[in-house]
Amino acid sequence: MTDEECQNLKRKCGGSWKLALRFLLAGEACCRREKSQAIAGPAHSIAVTSTGVVYSFGSNTSGQLGHGTMEEEWQPQQIRSLQGIRIIQAAAGAGRTMLVSDAGRVYAFGKDSFGEAEFGVQGTKLVATPQLIESLRDIFVVQTAIGNFFTAVLSREGRVYTFSWGKDRKLGHQTEQNDVEPQPLLGALEDVPIVQIAAGYCYLLCLACQPSGMSVYSVGCGLGGKLGHGSRMDEKHPRLIEQFRLLNLQPMVVATGAWHAAVVARDGRVCTWGWGRYGCLGHGNEECESVPKVVEALIKVKAVHVATGDYTTFVLSEDGDVYSFGCGESASLGHNTAAEGQGNRHANVLSPELVKSLKQVKEKVVQISLTNSIHWNAHTFALTESGKLYAFGAGDKGQLGVELMNNQTERVNPERVDIDL
Repeated sequence: MTDEECQNLKRKCGGSWKLALRFLLAGEACCRREKSQAIAGPAHSIAVTSTGVVYSFGSNTSGQLGHGTMEEEWQPQQIRSLQGIRIIQAAAGAGRTMLVSDAGRVYAFGKDSFGEAEFGVQGTKLVATPQLIESLRDIFVVQTAIGNFFTAVLSREGRVYTFSWGKDRKLGHQTEQNDVEPQPLLGALEDVPIVQIAAGYCYLLCLACQPSGMSVYSVGCGLGGKLGHGSRMDEKHPRLIEQFRLLNLQPMVVATGAWHAAVVARDGRVCTWGWGRYGCLGHGNEECESVPKVVEALIKVKAVHVATGDYTTFVLSEDGDVYSFGCGESASLGHNTAAEGQGNRHANVLSPELVKSLKQVKEKVVQISLTNSIHWNAHTFALTESGKLYAFGAGDKGQLGVELMNNQTERVNPERVDIDL
């Protein structure tokens, strides 16, 4: 960073270098920047090694694997055109992939649109190899997130920019679906440093680092109460979620599913809110919650990470235990109860249950990723401390990276993917 950029960051952090350092560390902690990661996208998958090498596999109808073809890949394949470029973060959407390098550059491939719906008419042009996004050349990006109808990026200085879905000022700006210029997300966030962004179905959460502590802002579609403000109203400008202050809770990680959201607090508590269908909020029912609510069933668990998908939620504890709840379709929750003689392996789970199948891995799990899409069968990745990757759930397009036998379409138990991250 230049001296001017450093001083600007210090100003945004209340004039304190100590708070500026807290801002930088918080961003790295919640997003695994600079570390290995696996992304379970809609029918395709991305894996980034600790050295920044990228592998992709699964569906490739739009060139979203980045290999220069439209052919499916059932085994992880390195994206050769990225040799010499160290990738630190990845995002996968329907038919689209985005990667962020350690130099702050953003590369995209697949559907050539920042704002296309999962099934839409925009973005008919397809890009089958990683292309630098020129409109972001002057912004040092550290994270990108792909939502339905829009894309968001986060700069090193903590500013959020969005592309598309600006019609009727849905994200505080007036743009068209095919606009390629980033628009800063201003309003309440104009002088608030953001450390993490998470994009769901037509909404965005922003984790902020302020002198008073950590907080969360939301903007976009409010259906199901997923914005966390006590109503189902849309928000065209970022708005602070007040409930965390009332709960005396410091958010440290945010996650967005299609219709629900979750937060992990500094003290290890987990909060969920939004549409509670299939039990994805973990409160023992299928009721909606329009403000964040502590998951009481996990009160004795110190959580460090949370992942959300289409009506599914995973929570990772400090000691590496994994809990899941919500929709059991595609066996993506990891509860193979049918094999234990307890019923349907696709059963919905209304309260958090320990994923016993991951205990058999006998390694500490450090990251969970699951499909966040309302149109695709879900799959799940579990990454261990030593860099081993395990996959389960839907694999009909090769997105698990493991071989399926005898016309199988899914894996019930975690299977080792032949790649070391």
